[in-house]
Amino acid sequence: MHDHHDHRLAADRRALTIALVLVASILGAEIVAGIVAHSLALLADAGHMLTDAAALAFAVVASTMAARPAAGRWTYGYSRLEILAAQANGITLLLLGALIVVEALRRLNAPPDVDGAIVVGTAVVGAFVNVLALRQVARANRANLNVEGSYRHLLTDLYAFAGTAVAGAVIWATGFQQADAIASLAVAGSMLWAGWPLVRRSGQVLLEAAPEGLAPDEITAIMRSHSGVTDVHDLHVWEISSGFPALSAHVLVGRGEDCHGIRRELEAVLHERFGIDHTTLQVEHTADRLLDISRPDR
Repeated sequence: MHDHHDHRLAADRRALTIALVLVASILGAEIVAGIVAHSLALLADAGHMLTDAAALAFAVVASTMAARPAAGRWTYGYSRLEILAAQANGITLLLLGALIVVEALRRLNAPPDVDGAIVVGTAVVGAFVNVLALRQVARANRANLNVEGSYRHLLTDLYAFAGTAVAGAVIWATGFQQADAIASLAVAGSMLWAGWPLVRRSGQVLLEAAPEGLAPDEITAIMRSHSGVTDVHDLHVWEISSGFPALSAHVLVGRGEDCHGIRRELEAVLHERFGIDHTTLQVEHTADRLLDISRPDR
């Protein structure tokens, strides 16, 4: 299982690295084209690709660190770097999207002269390179928030290139300069749409909310219904990193029951029903008499 996990991480790193090289190969050319053509849409695409490159680089580093074993103070290893990378990706998309909205609104009122031919040519080439990078990231494990963040970056960039190409064609054919600002607003919208789920999901992991699809009340009820169990309390279920749920709970069993046997049975139930393998169960016998702390009659 561990070897398979390492192989999966290595494959993810390879895919992310290839995508990073592809994105970096077109980034500089797009910035120059955007400046020459006076196109905010191209510059917005370039800014988005810059965040793509940063996100992919961060993803590669996070994936490499996450593969390191737990040691010393880092008892869980570095798995949560993947979550931090995903959150950084989401925040970057939101901030950059907001900046583009402000500039696009300004350009709607006072549009510069945009060279539509340069916009179309650059957008088509950028879209082709983006598709190649997107195919690489799609091969990686998208259940990993780190990989999913990079994928969302590239996917929204593909939409952005399509919108930019259309805007360039409109300007080229009709001279309607505001098309560039309108395309920029569409790019910003796609960035905001992609960024918010990443921020929300990574925030849930960092705040140790129950993983999506795992209901603590349901887990508690199933554990309580297990033969020999009299009560379950102090149950906590959280996610250490993508696909790494953990659970801890205090379990009371009847007098004369096999604590260790019931613990093993509960661990099997948690694995089979909920896919939780990392569990910490404190199993104790129920006391013969519960301590009466009520106020005595006088």
